[in-house]
Amino acid sequence: MLRALSIDQIAEITRGELIQNDHIQKISQIAIDSRQVSNPEKTLFISLVGAKAKGQDFIPALIDLGVRNFIVHKGNSLKRELLAKANFVLVDDTRKALQEIARYQRSYFEKPVVSITGSNGKTIVKEWLGQVLSQAYQVAKSPKSYNSQVGVPLSVFGIDAGHQVAILEAGISKTGEMAALERIIQPNLGIFTNIGSAHKEGFSSQESKILEKLSLFKGSDFLVYCKDQELPASIIEQEFSADKLIAWSDKAGADYTRSIKIQDVGAKIIFIKSDLSTMTFHVPFSDPASLENITHVLVGAMTLGLKPELIQQGLNHLKPVDMRLTLKPGVNDSLLIDDTYNNDLAGLKVALDFLNLQRPKKRKILILSDLLQQGTAAQLYSEVAEMVKSHHLDQIIGVGQHIFQLESFFPKQFIGYSDTEKLLDELNPEEFSNDLILITGARPFGFERVVNKLQQRIHGTTLEINLNALTHNYNFYKSRLKPETKVMVMVKAFAYGGGSVEIANHIQTMGADYLAVAFTDEGVTLRKHGISLPIMVLNPMEESIDLCHQYELEPVVYSPAFFKMVSNYCQAHDSKLSIHLDMDTGMHRLGFEEKHLEELGLLLEAETRLRIASVYTHLVGADEEIHKDYSLRQLKLFKKMKGKLEHLLPSSTLFHALNSAGIVAFPDFQMHMVRLGIGLYGVEVTGKHASSLRSISTLKTTISQIKTLEPGETVGYSRKGSLPEGGKIATLSLGYADGYDRRFSNGKGYVIIQGKKAPIIGNICMDMCMVDVTDIEDVKAGNEAIIYGEGISLKELADRIETIPYELLTNISARVKRIYYLD
Repeated sequence: MLRALSIDQIAEITRGELIQNDHIQKISQIAIDSRQVSNPEKTLFISLVGAKAKGQDFIPALIDLGVRNFIVHKGNSLKRELLAKANFVLVDDTRKALQEIARYQRSYFEKPVVSITGSNGKTIVKEWLGQVLSQAYQVAKSPKSYNSQVGVPLSVFGIDAGHQVAILEAGISKTGEMAALERIIQPNLGIFTNIGSAHKEGFSSQESKILEKLSLFKGSDFLVYCKDQELPASIIEQEFSADKLIAWSDKAGADYTRSIKIQDVGAKIIFIKSDLSTMTFHVPFSDPASLENITHVLVGAMTLGLKPELIQQGLNHLKPVDMRLTLKPGVNDSLLIDDTYNNDLAGLKVALDFLNLQRPKKRKILILSDLLQQGTAAQLYSEVAEMVKSHHLDQIIGVGQHIFQLESFFPKQFIGYSDTEKLLDELNPEEFSNDLILITGARPFGFERVVNKLQQRIHGTTLEINLNALTHNYNFYKSRLKPETKVMVMVKAFAYGGGSVEIANHIQTMGADYLAVAFTDEGVTLRKHGISLPIMVLNPMEESIDLCHQYELEPVVYSPAFFKMVSNYCQAHDSKLSIHLDMDTGMHRLGFEEKHLEELGLLLEAETRLRIASVYTHLVGADEEIHKDYSLRQLKLFKKMKGKLEHLLPSSTLFHALNSAGIVAFPDFQMHMVRLGIGLYGVEVTGKHASSLRSISTLKTTISQIKTLEPGETVGYSRKGSLPEGGKIATLSLGYADGYDRRFSNGKGYVIIQGKKAPIIGNICMDMCMVDVTDIEDVKAGNEAIIYGEGISLKELADRIETIPYELLTNISARVKRIYYLD
C-alpha cells in the first residue's frame, strides 16, 4: 500500500513542475494503466510512453472517471480545459518519476529486503523463499515476474508497514539498467542465482553482464551465491569483500557444503557449515534445476535467521511453482483463469486486472482462499474488498476461516466454505455456463482440484500460448515503426493455429488498430465474442456480404466486377459499407491490376455508399534477399497506383504494403499501416532478428505407455520402424488427426522428453506416434513430451520436412485444447 502523499510531495520527490488546481485529496495508489484504476480520487496516474500506447491519450477518460492527479512528460501538450480539471506534475522522464516515488517509498521500509537476480530461476527462488519465510514472517514479494524498470517500482508499492521482510526480483536486458533498480531496491541480502545466455545481445561480454547484474548488491550486507559456477564466483570474489559473501558448493571449502541424496520421492539435502555443524532438509524435488533453486532458498532463509525446523515446515508445503496466470477452457463455454499458487494482495491485484482484460462473459466469478501470513484479518480483508469492488464481480466464493469477513462487504455476492473439501462437495459444474471464473488461492488449499472439476475435459495434447511472448513480439515490431504508423494484425486461420478469439482479445488490449481474417465466418465469430476492433475480411464470398454488413466487417474488393456487386448490394439494402481495395503488383493472385485503374477511378467517382478504408498490396518475397529487387519493383508500382487513386479517395484512406518480413526488410515503405502476421507468433522469416522474438506456442503431449522391444522387432503400421539392437519406445497421445505432420515419420522428426531428443520411430498414426527413448533414463507413462516450443524451433522442424512454419502452425487441429497464460 502506497504511503499517502500530497501532490506537492509528489512534485518534490520527482523534481517536477506542478500545475495545480484546488484538489487536496491524499494519493495512496499509483496507476500506469487506465484499465486498472480502482479508487480514482486517491490515484496518481503516471503517463508512460509504451510501444503500444501513450498514457497521455487516456487522460480525458481518466478525468471523467474521477482521477485528479497526473504525472506527464514536459513535452506533452495539454488542453487548457484539462489543466483546469486536475493536478499535473510535469517531468523530464515519467518512468524515472515512477522510480523516484518507489525509491521514496522504499526508504520508509526498515525491515530486511532480499533481492534476487541472475539469468534463470530468480522468479522460482523468490516464490519458494517467500513460501518458506512465511512460516515465521509476513512477507511482501514481487508479483509474478515483475522485475523490470517498471515492474520493480510497482512491486515496491506492494510493501506496507505490516510486512516483516520484502523479496524483490530484479531483471535487466542491457548495460546501464541495474543502477536504477539498485537505487530503488537497496537490498540488505542479495541472492545471485546463475548466469545464462538470455539477453546476451545487450552486453559486450558474459563478464560485463555478470558485473552489471552484481551492481545490484553493491550496498548489500550479504550476498548468497554458488561457488561452483566458476566465472560468476570468480568475479563475485574479486568485487566483494569476503565478510559479505555466503557461498555454497558441492565441494568442501564453502560456507555451506552441500550433499544430495536422491530418494524415492524428492531428495535429502545435507549442509555442512564452515564450523562443521550439519543440517538436513527434505525437499520434494530431485531434478538438478529445482535442487539448485531450493539450495539458494535454504541458504537465504538460514542467513535471515529462520530456524531449521520452520524452514522444513515451509518445505513440506512446497510444490513446483507454475508462475503463470493460465487461461483455460471451462465447462459449458466458461473460461477459467488458473492462479492456484497465489497467496498475496499484489498477486491478487494482477489476477483481477487480467480478469478485467478478458472478453465479456455472462458473469464474472472469483473463487478465493484465505490469504495466509498477510497481517490482521480485519485490515487485510478490508483491502481485499476495496480491490475487488472496482472489478464488479457477480459472485465471490470464499474458502477458509477468515475470508468470511468479505461477506459484510458483499452480502449478496458472497458464498463461503470453511475448507476446499466442502466447496468441492457442493460445486456443481453444470451451474456454470458462459462464465469467466478466476480461481486464486494459497497452496495449502489445493485449488488445482477446483480447476480440474470446472475445466473442459481436455485431450492429452495441448497447445500452450504465452501471451507475454505475444506482447513482446508485438512490441518488437512496434518499436521498428514510426509512432504514427498503424498496425493491422492477421488472425486468419484460427490466428495461425493459436485460437483466434483469445488472441484477438489480447491484441485488442495491446492497442492494435485493425484485425484481418481470411473468411467472413471468422470475423463473425470474433464479433460474437466481443471483439470490437475494425476487421478486414481478405476472401469474402458474394453470399457473405450481408454478414459483413450485419457484423460491421470490412470486405476486401479485388476486381471491378466484385466492386459493382458490393455497390449493388448497398444500393438494394439502402446501406453503407467500409471496404478495402487489393492492388495486384506482382502476386498475381487477387487484386486490381494497373490496367483496371481507369475503370476503378470511374467507379470511385460514382460511388457514394462504399467507404474506402484502405488500399493495399501483397509483397511476394519480402522474406528473401534474392527477391529484394522484385519487392522494390512491387513497392514502386504500388506507389504509382497510389498516386493515381488517392485524389479520388477520402483523406482518411490508409495505404499499406508491408507484412512481417517487409517491416524488417523495407522500413522506408511503412506508409499509413503495416500488416503483422507470422512475426507476431514468434517466427522471424528473414532470419535477421530471430533472437529478438519469443516463441509464443508450445505443443505438448503425454506418454501413454512405455514398451521394451527385443532386437529386430518392428514398430507401427507397415512395420516401418525398427530397433535392430532392441530398446525402449514411448507411445505419445499425438497423431496426424491432431495436426502432427505425417512427414515427420521414421526419424524425420523428434520430440523433447526430460530435456533430451527422442526421434520418431515408425509411421505416425492418426491419434498416436512412437518415439525412441532407449537413451532416456527414468522415463515413464504420464511424462510430458514437447513437440515444438522452447528447444525445438518451428523453423528447424519445417526445414526437416521441406515446408514452412506457417503450415505447421495452422495445421494444429481444433481438437487440441488451447491454453493461454502470462508467465
